[in-house]
Amino acid sequence: MYRIAVSSFFFLAGLCFSSWASRIPDVQAKLHLNNASLGAVLLSLPTGLLISLPFAGWLVAKFGSRLVVIGASFLYALTLPLLGLANNTPELVACLFIFGMGGNMLNISVNTQAVGTEAIYQRSIMASYHGLWSLAGFSGAAIGTLAVKAGILPWQHFFVICILALAMIFVAYRYLLTEDVNKQEERPIFVKPDRSLINLGLIAFCCMICEGAMFDWSGVYFRKVVQPENGLVTLGFTAFMSTMATGRFVGDWVATRFGKKKTLQISGILTAGGLLIAVLFPYFVTAVTGFLFVGAGVSSVVPLIYSSAGKSKILSPGVAIAAVSTIGYLGFLFGPPFIGFIAQASSLRISLGLVAVLGSIIALIATRNKFQ
Repeated sequence: MYRIAVSSFFFLAGLCFSSWASRIPDVQAKLHLNNASLGAVLLSLPTGLLISLPFAGWLVAKFGSRLVVIGASFLYALTLPLLGLANNTPELVACLFIFGMGGNMLNISVNTQAVGTEAIYQRSIMASYHGLWSLAGFSGAAIGTLAVKAGILPWQHFFVICILALAMIFVAYRYLLTEDVNKQEERPIFVKPDRSLINLGLIAFCCMICEGAMFDWSGVYFRKVVQPENGLVTLGFTAFMSTMATGRFVGDWVATRFGKKKTLQISGILTAGGLLIAVLFPYFVTAVTGFLFVGAGVSSVVPLIYSSAGKSKILSPGVAIAAVSTIGYLGFLFGPPFIGFIAQASSLRISLGLVAVLGSIIALIATRNKFQ
């Protein structure tokens, strides 16, 4: 039951986030925001996320992940309808900031719960949890598409998702782990991470830049460089997402069979190789194939990094995961804009080629690091 309960909260997190993402164009139209204004507004979500990272780790270390999971889930779910009800830009900015904070606290605490269930099963199961997040993302996007076609307003759509999320919380919360791994050991909350944790953070940083490149630039690359038929422009992103989700469901088996180090080495090689194929051979079949490799490459990196961080000998699980997440999310936040700057100064092919180097760095750091 522990695994099912934790899985429910991963699914909840993915469903709430993708529901919001699926209705961004409608919220933009409602508030009459141009693209530049929308971009500025959307920064409030990762800002709330980054600001809350050390706070989330402290809460988990102080009160335990179970209480934080429950509280953050309520905050995340209840903020969702407010995003649809926002009547002006300041209201939307405030709600997105809170939404980002709630999502991050849920992320840190539920991953701490996942580390605890891994200790019970005594094998890697973290990647499958993140696979459920991806599956929820597909589900939320599909529900959002149906809601748009049916003419359902964003706040009405979000209210339904909120009720569903609250029902999941009430059913699943009682089966969460009541005590975190190594909770009985006295460990400092604020201390400089050791070299191993810093290396994990750097791997997450490189991986999240690669992920951000795919999320923000894969469609642009296909439209401007590959130039397929109009109906096939999104196929590169779809290919990436399909292998990313699939890879997370098989990632635990691969990590158990070959070990985390070798799995991360393979992940880095697939990521770098896939990007290079897409960049060096910018044709439809080769670009789709390359993006398939990238999705498989990045799929298990962050779950395995969280799993290793949660077993830190220096910090408590929640604080260690928060420390690694802080470094990683900097890549997710600042990577895509820098890709745009480089593309403007040279070309998109060159900028994505530089991102491929980061895939190689993932493999290199993994080779030199020890994993719990």
